[in-house]
Amino acid sequence: MARADLISSISTYELLPLLDADECPYMLDVREIDEVADWQIPGVHNIPLDALEKRLEEIPRDEHVVVICAMGARARQGAEILARHDIASDVLEGGMGAWASTYDAVEGEFGGATVVQLRRRGKGCLSYVIGAGDNCVVIDPSIALEQYISVAARHGWAITHVLDTHLHADHLSGARALVTATGAELWLNPSDDFRFEFTPISDGRSVSLAPGVELTVSAVSVPGHTEGSTMYQLGHSAVFTGDTVFLESVGRPDLADQAEAFAHSLYRSVHERVLPLDGDIMVFPAHYGAVVQVKANEFVARRLGELRVTLPAFALNESEFVAWAIANVKDRPPNYQHIVAINAGRESVGQESAQLELGPNRCAVA
Repeated sequence: MARADLISSISTYELLPLLDADECPYMLDVREIDEVADWQIPGVHNIPLDALEKRLEEIPRDEHVVVICAMGARARQGAEILARHDIASDVLEGGMGAWASTYDAVEGEFGGATVVQLRRRGKGCLSYVIGAGDNCVVIDPSIALEQYISVAARHGWAITHVLDTHLHADHLSGARALVTATGAELWLNPSDDFRFEFTPISDGRSVSLAPGVELTVSAVSVPGHTEGSTMYQLGHSAVFTGDTVFLESVGRPDLADQAEAFAHSLYRSVHERVLPLDGDIMVFPAHYGAVVQVKANEFVARRLGELRVTLPAFALNESEFVAWAIANVKDRPPNYQHIVAINAGRESVGQESAQLELGPNRCAVA
């Protein structure tokens, strides 16, 4: 019999600060090898459940052990196996399904405004609340509306505008729902095929947050990832690049099945719209991949001058860039066609929405 006192549970929000601690827990993922290869919490050790009994010698007895699976059931079975051998462990509540909806936040001052970066750690999705005075703007919100409403309330801001940088393919946009909840104005680029009412943006249009503080549409269209990909600039201090430029790569051009044409557009967007900006401007992307290290209280962002040096794609000429971008796109985001249809307003959100989003984002050229 397994000793019940050796099995406890831990939530994803309790796990989150431990990942940044000097002594991170020993995270044991008991899913199958292919499941873990596809999507994992950074730093996990994978021993499939059916092999665990034979590999107990690999489990440290002097460390905090957290057992992980897809939704929690297999992790509980794994914890019971460990308990029968006098190894204590915590079961991650909700497993990877819960991890997909776990957020943390970082904030700092840029261009006279406060920028709050909300990081959806299990998806690598980034969204932003940018506020000054009494007002704020939300960029790329997820469907977890309470995240944005609570940030605004904590700072005493009214959400006046909601913006998406593009028609998202990897996760459900919360933009329309947030507008309904707050009465804010929805700004989108009409070059993407949205089928609902919104205010179409134009190059140079700006949102006034407070006297002297504006968020400007720095490029009405930086096509490449999507036709309507758009950047927003906060003075000369920050640029929100959506899926055009990431910290580790650029946005993939193939999701609309026009990879070569979109790759040419992406090259021009990068070289005509992004790279001419001042090297000190901070680049805030909409996603990050597994190679990007995320730490508490540190923005997932880099100065453009640093990215000019670290991103090899920036050094390629157009033909080289197009060949590289086409050759290095891998598996497309799970359920991306269904997600695009919902985000475009062609289909409604159903009860399966949480399942649609499970898995990592795959929006960058790998």
